[in-house]
Amino acid sequence: MLTLTIGILAHVDAGKTSLTERLLFEAGVIGHLGSVDGGDTQTDSMELERRRGITIKSAVVAFTTGGRRVTLVDTPGHSDFIAEVERALRVLDGAVLVVSAVEGIQAQTRILMRTLTRLGIPVLVFVNKIDRMGAQEGPLLDALRAKLSPRCVALSTVTGLGTAQAKPSPLPFGEELAEALADDDRFLTAYVAGEVSEEDYRGALVRQVGLGTVHPVLFGSAITGAGVGELVTAVRELFPARTRDDAGPLDATVFKIERGRAGEKVAYTRVRSGSLGPRRPFPFYRRENDGTVVDLAGRASAVRVYEHGATPVEGTALAGDVARVWGLKDVRIGDQLGSPEHLPARGFFAPPSLETVVHPVDPDQGVALYAALERLSEQDPFIGIRRRGHEVSVRLYGEVQKEVVRSTLAEEFGVDVRFEESRTLYVERLSGIGTAMRNPAPDERVYFWATVGLRVEPAAPGSGVGYALAVELGSLPLAFHRAIEETVYETLRHGPRGWEVIDCLVTLTHTRFYPPLSTAGDFRGMTSIVLREAVRRAGTRVHEPVNAFEAEVPTAAVSAVLRKLVELRAVPGEPIVRGAVCTVAGTIPAASVHELEQALPALTQGEGVFVSEFGEYRPR
Repeated sequence: MLTLTIGILAHVDAGKTSLTERLLFEAGVIGHLGSVDGGDTQTDSMELERRRGITIKSAVVAFTTGGRRVTLVDTPGHSDFIAEVERALRVLDGAVLVVSAVEGIQAQTRILMRTLTRLGIPVLVFVNKIDRMGAQEGPLLDALRAKLSPRCVALSTVTGLGTAQAKPSPLPFGEELAEALADDDRFLTAYVAGEVSEEDYRGALVRQVGLGTVHPVLFGSAITGAGVGELVTAVRELFPARTRDDAGPLDATVFKIERGRAGEKVAYTRVRSGSLGPRRPFPFYRRENDGTVVDLAGRASAVRVYEHGATPVEGTALAGDVARVWGLKDVRIGDQLGSPEHLPARGFFAPPSLETVVHPVDPDQGVALYAALERLSEQDPFIGIRRRGHEVSVRLYGEVQKEVVRSTLAEEFGVDVRFEESRTLYVERLSGIGTAMRNPAPDERVYFWATVGLRVEPAAPGSGVGYALAVELGSLPLAFHRAIEETVYETLRHGPRGWEVIDCLVTLTHTRFYPPLSTAGDFRGMTSIVLREAVRRAGTRVHEPVNAFEAEVPTAAVSAVLRKLVELRAVPGEPIVRGAVCTVAGTIPAASVHELEQALPALTQGEGVFVSEFGEYRPR
């Protein structure tokens, strides 16, 4: 059997969850259509998802069509949950990007397409809601080519646009498609010779879609079902499938973690090669913050494979399968089972730029709150937890995510919380080089049986925190070395000015232990003291996150937009005018992005489009 894993991606409210529901209905997986408004769809299983009518967590379902098993990952559309989308992208063979025929291309749509193109993931564009009043075809196609990719090529057209009778019909292969396929040498030779056939068109289309260079556009409606059959055919025929077998060594990616009813970890895994079955030992690998790869060992106690619908069945996962795996108590999102080959070097999207302090309404639930947040950070590593004394803060993408965290803590963990106002998440960078060393001091009230010397120095932007040894590895028991290294990373999460210290190299320069008195705890305590002193001597400077942005606004509104940009400390470049539209690119502090997004509709009469992504950290 051939297998295929695809993602359904879109801006919020484009109709991707409704499309997923329709695909399952057409494939015979479900007997009746659920609705987002009714809260009974297959993939929105969380109570909060049903109440709000949005997707918060990625969901997995499977169906079979034309001899292919298609595993479908429904991803969130709201920008606050972009981390869920990132994890799904790592395991996809192709993506269906849903665009509303009424609302058109949104900022999030452009960010998603830009990322998919950069990763070379094959993309089909499904223009949804052709039955809705105000639906567009020609202008929307022009916008797709201008804002997403010039190689968005329509494979269908619509009759009865904007009515309940709207229906797509296939377009014959012609010059527009030929132009999009011109990079295919085999096709171009036949076309120039005047001997091109429909098979030539189709063969070149399959090759170019597989390479991620051409993006077919199909029209339809998830509500009426119009065009959905044609979409299934395109997915089956145009996306690159693979044979489901157990050839080769195990290579699998963990892209999601949740907790089972008994509190056990459940890992969602996509298998690339080999097989994954219960009670078989295997290595798995993780890339730490300093870039080093850690080799661990695991054994699955149970494996359930997605074959038909949203409920997986007991079995052995083969190449191409998506499975839920039990028994890996130390596993984390991003881990690679069997092979380190596909370990991610970095994320596709910007890290969260907001932080908020969270308090339990009941002060006696402080311990329960921290434990619950640690559970949530397992499911979403971007929810970084920082603890200073009794104060606990979490990282967030936006206010909607804050509401989700609040509801989840109340409903799943029984902890009611209140949040302080969100603030920008700054970082600290070293200003120079600092050294410190301390020996045991029994005359002090609190002392540690350990000698530790450390040197800290700045590293290249984006390099993260590095750790090195200037002493012999055998100078200490391995457990003591491990205690020092772990404490280095933990201590740097709270710099002298209260923010995380990034992009630096920490070198262990001196060490000594005192048997039988020394313990790992002594080295943890002494390392924290010495490192803080070395960082203080080096000095730090606070940096703020800065986004690169691009704004498309009506030419008549560009002056007002530029004034607002300058007011928000943005640095705009030279405006580029193309007819009635002006494009402005530049940089803007991440703290100002939300205010600009709120102001842009009024400044541009609703015609402005703003896209931004993390660029760098700059001194405040």
